[in-house]
Amino acid sequence: MALLTAMIKTLMAALLVLAALSWPSQAATFSMKRGLNLDQWTTWPGEDQWGDAKAILPYPEWRKFLGEDDLKALKDAGFDFLRMPVDPSPFLSDQTVALRDDLYASVLDSVRMINRAGLKVIVDMHLIPAGSSRKIGMAQVMDDPRTFDTYIEMVRRMARTLAGENPAQVAFEPMNEPIVDCDSDSTSLWPDRQRKLFAAARSSATKLTLVLTGACYSAASSLEKIDPKTIPDDNVIWTFHSYDPFLLTHQGATWAGDFIPYVTGLPYPLTAVPKEQLDVTLDTIRARIKAEAPWTRQSGLLAYLDEQVASMDSPDRLLGLMDAPFKKVEAWAKANGVKPENITLGEFGMIRQEYGNAYVMPAEFRAAYVRDMIARAEAHGFSWSVWSYGGAFGIVDAFNGDKAEPEVMNAIKSLH
Repeated sequence: MALLTAMIKTLMAALLVLAALSWPSQAATFSMKRGLNLDQWTTWPGEDQWGDAKAILPYPEWRKFLGEDDLKALKDAGFDFLRMPVDPSPFLSDQTVALRDDLYASVLDSVRMINRAGLKVIVDMHLIPAGSSRKIGMAQVMDDPRTFDTYIEMVRRMARTLAGENPAQVAFEPMNEPIVDCDSDSTSLWPDRQRKLFAAARSSATKLTLVLTGACYSAASSLEKIDPKTIPDDNVIWTFHSYDPFLLTHQGATWAGDFIPYVTGLPYPLTAVPKEQLDVTLDTIRARIKAEAPWTRQSGLLAYLDEQVASMDSPDRLLGLMDAPFKKVEAWAKANGVKPENITLGEFGMIRQEYGNAYVMPAEFRAAYVRDMIARAEAHGFSWSVWSYGGAFGIVDAFNGDKAEPEVMNAIKSLH
């Protein structure tokens, strides 16, 4: 009997060990707290130039403009990691076949350059829409099974390129903001596609933390639909993005739908200025819609403006709007046993100036918004990375070599 008891105890111990090995413990090898998204493109060369080494290399393109001192300055400002967007399109283009090895090598060199500056890095495969200057973008990858298969092979090779790096210093994000499953009535395609991307990345990089996401622009509501137990791995960080309220964060952005381009001049929060001043701004926006929007869209756009303003015209309403994504992610994490430190707010920010638009968002509004979003993320125990170094949302650089106003960076530096 004693022998049988001992055998049972030994068997139970073995089963517990096996269970411990198979159950996700959410122990990512990569950890982070405060980050910044680097620029993806500055000069935006067309695909017809990608075969020219001088046009495409070094890669990503920020390497042409930033040096190690610039990166060290970010470390000194209080950031501990950078999210490095890498446009996958050149890796999928026929124009770059002769330079393909150099492109992968240059991404690796960029990773090591960031690490040398004392910063960790997430390599973010950041698809953008195709257009007149490029043939392959998000829609082509999502809509054409053969192109998606090519994308999977690119992910496999990029993971293999990064596999030898220190997993405490480098993480890999196979796809940014997948634009799929945005129609609630459609079949859910993203979970299966993400599993394929995960498998390709993990088979090549067994030690690196992988950053995974929900569908439809990485919204919190999309992450809610993901079952993390279908990803058989404990070395994963989950990401979501939030630019709420979109009406305020994307003012004047010509690429963000047919409504936002007419909207400029709104403060953050709306109560930051006297009501009389806000009313004048709203009347100006309404007049712009009436003068410039297609006649068939005017009434809908005007009604939408009123609806959006009403949703955030008091501190309590604005608070509820901005808190909602964080509460959704927190509830999802608790339900699935995901620790807060394994969740990151991968993108947030407020536009400074749309390219070619004279309106510049007052720096104090941008700083206040970024400060409020950081406070929310950190209160939930999530890491974060603000969008972005330069360009329309730039907090360091603006356009054409100009510097952005220092208020946003000063707000981040004050977190020390």
